[in-house]
Amino acid sequence: MKKNVLFLALAAALSFSVAQAQTGPRIGLKAGVTYSNLAGNLENEDIYKNRLGFVGGLTANLPLAADGFLSIQPELLYTQKGYTYRDQAFTLGTENITRQGDVIFNYVELPVFLRVNTGVLYFEAGPQVSYLVHITNESEERIGNSSFEQSNRINKDNMAEFEIGYGAGLGLQTPGGFNLNLRYNGSINSLAKENNDELTNGRHSAFLLTIGYMFPGR
Repeated sequence: MKKNVLFLALAAALSFSVAQAQTGPRIGLKAGVTYSNLAGNLENEDIYKNRLGFVGGLTANLPLAADGFLSIQPELLYTQKGYTYRDQAFTLGTENITRQGDVIFNYVELPVFLRVNTGVLYFEAGPQVSYLVHITNESEERIGNSSFEQSNRINKDNMAEFEIGYGAGLGLQTPGGFNLNLRYNGSINSLAKENNDELTNGRHSAFLLTIGYMFPGR
């Protein structure tokens, strides 16, 4: 009898601790890939192609109720967005010339999402603000059979340093803390300032696929 009581007490204590770990405040890490391009009314939009980038950073989950059904998910992420481009080939003398490359926008982002937790599966949506750190152009020029590669920073003076956007997604969260997340990010304001004619109407559009781990709550 005493053994049964002791066993039930231990089981209750374990169940309580697991529930606290799942519904209490938690912090974690996440990393993954972005799949991005430009959206909007762009000139020569056919030259802009999707590209892969990196995303990673810190995440937290703050329950709004004891049952953990609703929570707030703030994050601090380093995110690469941008596009791959391929210019039209042209001829210079007797040589064919093509230009292609990647333009990479590097952001520090702060999304704050409302999250609906339905067991292992969860849904999320909310606003985010992003700060443009720098832009890199990794290009390749082919002249005949020769190719020349270079990487250089693009002046961001004509770009909007702060981007106001939104996101929505879904994911899987295991009781052990591991999670898999698929999210879409869009931008509300234009990518460039009005004096940049080529990208004035452009906006970022990106999918993010990440894996992460949430440390147990207290």
